[in-house]
Amino acid sequence: MLYRFLFLIALLLFVEIYSFQAFRTVIKSKWILYGYLIVSIGVIVFVTYTISNYDRRVGQTQQSLLALGFMLMMLVPKLMITFFMMGEDIYRLFSGISTYFFANDNSETFLPERRRFISRMALIVAAIPFTSLIYGITKGRYNFKVIKQDIFFPDLPEAFHGFTITHISDVHSGSFDNPDKINYAIDLINEQGSDVILFTGDIVNARADEMHPWIDTFNRLKKPAFGKFSVLGNHDYGAYLEWESEAAKAKNFEDIKDLHRQIDFKLLMNEHVKIEKNDQQIALVGVENWGKHFAKLGDLEKASDGLAKEDFKILMSHDPSHWEDVVQHHEKHFHLTLSGHTHGMQFGIEIPGYFKWSLAQYVYKCWAGLYENAGRYIYVNRGFGFHAYPGRVGIMPEITVIRLNKGKKLA
Repeated sequence: MLYRFLFLIALLLFVEIYSFQAFRTVIKSKWILYGYLIVSIGVIVFVTYTISNYDRRVGQTQQSLLALGFMLMMLVPKLMITFFMMGEDIYRLFSGISTYFFANDNSETFLPERRRFISRMALIVAAIPFTSLIYGITKGRYNFKVIKQDIFFPDLPEAFHGFTITHISDVHSGSFDNPDKINYAIDLINEQGSDVILFTGDIVNARADEMHPWIDTFNRLKKPAFGKFSVLGNHDYGAYLEWESEAAKAKNFEDIKDLHRQIDFKLLMNEHVKIEKNDQQIALVGVENWGKHFAKLGDLEKASDGLAKEDFKILMSHDPSHWEDVVQHHEKHFHLTLSGHTHGMQFGIEIPGYFKWSLAQYVYKCWAGLYENAGRYIYVNRGFGFHAYPGRVGIMPEITVIRLNKGKKLA
């Protein structure tokens, strides 16, 4: 941990030196440069202080969220500046060598001066992620989007043709700081008028009490005709904190499970329920968290005990790596899996229907939206809340409305 901390500080100082070179080349006012240095040093001190005093018994706080936001706002743009400036330094080095050995230049300066054009270009390019990260913190994190998705199944029971599901995931209530925005999101969910609401985990960052200020808000969710159901995510097990005892950790876990009851969600713990409509049924299966990078607590066999391959099944499993590694090849044929977890890394580029990119795709094959294999589908929700970085850039908080259709999708 100490080595990582020292590496981070060294990296911040390294990019700061290069970035200052770019500013100094373009800006000649000493007072502006002094102001830049004061702000940069202030951010480094604040980030260093917050990280060095991070308390794993408390976990994420508004201060730690802010510190990470400041760090990214400083680090990402300045890494881009450093890329430009180091590239120019390589050019200056080879230019100096060439001049010294082959042009018989006896000037006292070995390296050519920095070119103002390169510094300007570096600052212009760096302004793009800088302004994007500011937007992500001030606006993007609560810029809720309703995404509607039709999925077609030849073996869907006729009574469920047109059946609608509102899917939310990754609430992370411990990160919230704006009641008006959360109430707005609750109103958006209610406006969809879906047949059922499904929540695929991470109600908190780590502690049950994070949700206490928001219980009344989430109780405003209208209960649809076929109910509200939920499962647990990796953050719901208190695994990212240091607890004073195993008993305290166990009590927190029980309290987190009870939060679902308090907001009128039926929590499915490796079990299933039947949803009936016009004497026909579909099975809703819910498992505990199963993750490639987390404890594999989800028990698919137990949850689906008594179900046949022919039964139409919707699986709620927080982490999409469960589908990637197990579910899509399972003999019982789970028709649709609903997941979350990735948040789309809360940073990326997305043009709906045409293009999407995020660092998340290098960790998860299924990281946002709809995926299919052999007639089995997974939908990965981009997340309702936010965690670590206190914002969203390009990958917005999502409320998904899925409509089930009987038949095959027309080409």
